[in-house]
Amino acid sequence: MNSLVWLTILCCSTLVSSQNKPQSIFILAGQSNMAGRAGIIDGKWDNKVPPECKPSPQIQRLNAKLEWEEARDPLHKGIDHRVSGIGPGMSFANAVLAKDPNIGVIGLVPCAVGGTTIDEWNKGMKLYNDMIDRAKAALKDGGALRALLWYQGESDTSVLQNTMTYKVKFEKFIADVRGDLQTPTLPVVQVVVTSGDGDFVKEMRNTQKSINVPNLKQVDSKGLELLMDHLHLTTESQVKVGHMLADAYLQF
Repeated sequence: MNSLVWLTILCCSTLVSSQNKPQSIFILAGQSNMAGRAGIIDGKWDNKVPPECKPSPQIQRLNAKLEWEEARDPLHKGIDHRVSGIGPGMSFANAVLAKDPNIGVIGLVPCAVGGTTIDEWNKGMKLYNDMIDRAKAALKDGGALRALLWYQGESDTSVLQNTMTYKVKFEKFIADVRGDLQTPTLPVVQVVVTSGDGDFVKEMRNTQKSINVPNLKQVDSKGLELLMDHLHLTTESQVKVGHMLADAYLQF
């Protein structure tokens, strides 16, 4: 094979690679309902993927090695320290693609870790630092950071004081993220919790609803079906959350 043919193949390969680099990047952060626990039976994921969560070359994920790969559930494999199943990420991405075909290749940056409190996401803590590092790595190849999707709060429902101070802590968290990623108007879509580890879910919901920062939209998970543990969303519910997140994002 002559050098001209090799050059042609190389150029074509580079073009395909370039086309698959994400143009629109989203951070997925929080705890287990963002990471996804739907479809987990006896500690193992059942490998059942609903059509709303189907993989696509137009949806990439940043894996644990900071490499882009075609996204597929479980999105948080290698990121969360527990077994992950279906979360809202893939249904979100597919819904955004369907409603905004000009958005380009979507890049999902999974960062959620189950059982974590808002204090564990403070600036300087490992979870926060890892999220910022992963977001920066995702932006190395170009593309724009479109939004932070946040689903967390269940682990802060065991102590009333934690629910009362959540508003201030979350607002500082958002300010820190925007500052460290140099995106002062970064859109944030937050899921208002419907379940929790403790008795103060109602108080947490009220606190979350009172959060007031620019470019923040909220979706409410109240009424969605939970698994037998009364804490995690079912697959159908996760799909619905993904669609709600997509609709909220597209309002920006």
